Formats: sequence, structure tokens, C-alpha cells
Amino acid sequence: MIRSELLQALAKNCPGMRSEEIERVVDVFFDEIARRLADGGRVELRGFGAFSTRERNARKGRNPRTGETVEVAEKRVPYFKPGKEMRQRLNSE
Repeated sequence: MIRSELLQALAKNCPGMRSEEIERVVDVFFDEIARRLADGGRVELRGFGAFSTRERNARKGRNPRTGETVEVAEKRVPYFKPGKEMRQRLNSE
């Protein structure tokens, strides 16, 4: 699902809201998740999962085109851990 499909689904399920309002709600939702992660926090949505960040150490990488060794800096990367209900929904057959 892409952002526009999410907006359409919300518009279908919330006919009383204008499209501008729905778009603003989605923007605030994603902005708050990104802001909390950038501040080093964690976002937990019960039944869905938890967003957090993980530290990646600096390392030596390789340019796939040239084969040249390059330094990859230390960084934080986003991480998602699905909740119990999400895992059950994905594996219920």
C-alpha cells in the first residue's frame, strides 16, 4: 500500500471528513513517528508493532560497481518489530 492508497481507504471509511483533513491526520501521524525516532525514542502501537532505532557500527563496505573498498560511517537505522496480533494475522491459514 502506498500513501495515496492509504488516503483513499481512510476517505472511504470516514465519509464525514474532507480529504484535506484526512491528509493532515496522516501527515501528523507519520511526522510524529519520525520525530520520536529521531529523538531516540520508541513508538509502540498495541496489536500492530513497535518502531525503534538500532545502532550500526562503522564498517568497511565495497562499491559494487568498482569493487573499491569504502568506509561506511556509524549510523542509526529504523527497526520495526511486529506485535503478537500482527504475527498471528500474518500466519493464520
